[in-house]
Amino acid sequence: MSLRINDTIPNMTVETDHGTIQLHDWIDDSWAILFSHPKDFTPVCTTEFGAVAQLADEWAARDTKVIGVSVDGVEDHKKWKADIEKVAGAKAGFPIIADTGLEVSKAFDMLPAEAYMPDGRTPAHSATVRSVFIIGPDKQLKLSMTYPMTVGRNFAEVLRALDGLQMSAKGVATPANWVPGEDVIIPPTVSNEDALAKFGEFEAILPYLRKTKAPS
Repeated sequence: MSLRINDTIPNMTVETDHGTIQLHDWIDDSWAILFSHPKDFTPVCTTEFGAVAQLADEWAARDTKVIGVSVDGVEDHKKWKADIEKVAGAKAGFPIIADTGLEVSKAFDMLPAEAYMPDGRTPAHSATVRSVFIIGPDKQLKLSMTYPMTVGRNFAEVLRALDGLQMSAKGVATPANWVPGEDVIIPPTVSNEDALAKFGEFEAILPYLRKTKAPS
């Protein structure tokens, strides 16, 4: 069964280069981002892990933990991190799950249940393991996006989406291309009277499109 928005993520016990982790306990009361890769020592993925490492202060400012997933083993992860840190010029302090048995990839619906890794495999055998999952403190999936192997992920957009999710948790919505500091949308389920009481002044562009200052 596919993992859908607002589903609770599986509470899996996984092996990482930081030791054994139980996902729900590891998330605790924070936000979390799980980003997956089809193989260690691959060029696009190395730049992506580097981008995540460079954003360490941004994740911390948003009370967000990040964890990688790759279908190689712990020792490969440890060696790969040296390359990642060389490329990024930053410490890769986040854990990477060693999904050698594909349990995480299958549980998060990145690979079919019957998938297996053949001898002499290449990244193409696990190409669909190229996803980002943003998870709330309630352990529910809030957003997912999947990329092909040839297109590096835009982690500025991942960060923007995280900001939007954290803002929407305050009872509002965000318009297209929204960035922090811009006005937000009042949900149609909120009456004008309640909107005035809750948000103060607002702009009614259309009867169903009302904008207001972002709540603090």
